[in-house]
Amino acid sequence: CHRELKPGAYGHLGKILEGCNQWPLDPPKYKDMMEEFINLYLSRNIMRGIALALGGSPYEFEGDRAGDAFWVTSIIGYPGKPSENGQENDIGCGAHTDYGLLTLLNQDDVINALEVRNLSSKWISAPLVSGTFVCNICDMLKIYSNGLYESTLHRVINNSDKYRVSVAYFYETNFHTAVEPLDICIQRTGAAKQVDKAVYGEHLVGKVLTNFVHYDQLSTFEPLVFSITSKKW
Repeated sequence: CHRELKPGAYGHLGKILEGCNQWPLDPPKYKDMMEEFINLYLSRNIMRGIALALGGSPYEFEGDRAGDAFWVTSIIGYPGKPSENGQENDIGCGAHTDYGLLTLLNQDDVINALEVRNLSSKWISAPLVSGTFVCNICDMLKIYSNGLYESTLHRVINNSDKYRVSVAYFYETNFHTAVEPLDICIQRTGAAKQVDKAVYGEHLVGKVLTNFVHYDQLSTFEPLVFSITSKKW
């Protein structure tokens, strides 16, 4: 589910994202619970801390940058199966970086499956810490920080025989924001801009069209979206 857009809200570019979220009726009050989670404003407060850490005002990432932030929430299920002949399971989610500013991930408290690539280009497990969120730096924050912060390459492999669930909240910039390095970050790196600027909405839509196959409405069937980031549908 994502921030609901009325037709034409973001022009032709945002058309692929228009529409209402389709909330399940079971379990009861699911929609209310998820909207409460979405409206905690935790990401905005973390971004204020990051802005201070970069040497700027706590409000660097508000106003025209992320004062009208786009957001996406994914409740993701990863089927488990016993390993056969000691082999690892197929990748549940292939290696990728996230698109926006910050991702907050509420992991399953029992099954460890998230892996991140470290500075030595080795895949390491992201350890489970009960009662906490994993904070993941994303593509737009890499640009704003002029490369001081690296967007984290990560993947998911569920080697457990148990079904794993995670809840990811993606906190983005304003849709039409032209993202480029902050002056304070250019000064800190002591160099010119190290990364190219990007218009967030163009970056997001480009990623969506790359990562998903979209079928137009056919006859009485609803439009379908299939993830192709894993080997199995």
